Amino acid sequence: MAGAESPTGCQAELEPVVSLVDVLEEDEELENEACAVLGGSDSEKCSYSQGSVKRQALYACSTCTPEGEEPAGICLACSYECHGSHKLFELYTKRNFRCDCGNSKFKNLECKLFPDKSKVNSCNKYNDNFFGLYCVCKRPYPDPEDEVPDEMIQCVVCEDWFHGRHLGAIPPESGDFQEMVCQACMRRCSFLWAYAAQLAVTRISAEDDGLLPNATGMGDEDVSKPENGAPQDNGLKEDAPEHGRDSVTEVKAEQKNEPCTSSSSESDLQTVFKKENIKTEPQSSCRLQELQAKQFVKKDAATYWPLNWRSKLCTCQDCMKMYGELDILFLTDECDTVLAYENKGKSDQATDRRDPLMDTLSSMNRVQQVELICEYNDLKTELKDYLKRFADEGTVVKREDIQQFFEEFQSKKRRRVDGLQYYCS
Repeated sequence: MAGAESPTGCQAELEPVVSLVDVLEEDEELENEACAVLGGSDSEKCSYSQGSVKRQALYACSTCTPEGEEPAGICLACSYECHGSHKLFELYTKRNFRCDCGNSKFKNLECKLFPDKSKVNSCNKYNDNFFGLYCVCKRPYPDPEDEVPDEMIQCVVCEDWFHGRHLGAIPPESGDFQEMVCQACMRRCSFLWAYAAQLAVTRISAEDDGLLPNATGMGDEDVSKPENGAPQDNGLKEDAPEHGRDSVTEVKAEQKNEPCTSSSSESDLQTVFKKENIKTEPQSSCRLQELQAKQFVKKDAATYWPLNWRSKLCTCQDCMKMYGELDILFLTDECDTVLAYENKGKSDQATDRRDPLMDTLSSMNRVQQVELICEYNDLKTELKDYLKRFADEGTVVKREDIQQFFEEFQSKKRRRVDGLQYYCS
């Protein structure tokens, strides 16, 4: 029929086009993500013998420890070997955790990799994540009933995961911050507000305009300011806004028209935040006291922090004691960060990654090595020339084209082999 489009043509238009480069790039990206998540985790040996691992990939088994039972976490190797067919929750990473697989929390399962475990790991910390629930809304992820697109962000202190819209402060654009401290942890570690005034990554929205403190009154923030030269810590108000409130506030002591703007110059801040090469500092040089002597804002909201912000935390004796009492000494360890963990995983994987061709060559004698290299070079050259035709013509390489190439290549190889003459002496 005139003007009609052939079924083949319609199918070609509807068929998604993916280049070989796209496939390779996607595969490499997925591999890098896997390396980052798994870090240096061993996929064959249970991590229990290492004690409380500084940071590792963890899983929770809904089959063995469902909601209502005691929470438990298992290492990467046990997730494969002991719980391969079970329903697992991926917890990403947790710090200072020891594998629970097969201990008293597992009623009908013995660990195949390390059965001789203590009944409980008393130093482990658990939260709702171990039952597949996250955020202040206590919902699963992904949530089949939640149609609002939103990213999940992990708090660096409690290590729970939160919806960006449930943090009381709009998350900065992706990549603009390195770590987040949730609302609850900011209330518990209220000293961080003094640092947030100078260090936190902020994003001011239109909703904040009516909430910023002004010369005649205050919005939802608490302003801590020096009184007679002494630092004052007011804490958060008891009637802090509840989760889900529409008004979003931000921490920004340097925001224009805000009376709590710090009066210190950039050079002063560089002096305050100069990193010392000692573990603890004399009490007379406490950075926190210097910051608390300035005006700063406290809000019922999460805070977002840039790269290396931990290095600017004071490490004097009093501050270190406070960190210990709050159980947050890990904040002084920059190797504790998820970024450091991910980078280590990528580095270890790159070191261990070997070229399969080189592995094969190492198992062959000299003659076999030469033959294989020749075959490999022939394949690479012919495939390059074959694909170049498609590139020159501007046409798409389809599955059948690749199949045809290898069929023709094998046929040529057989003809070359069959054409050889063998002589016996």
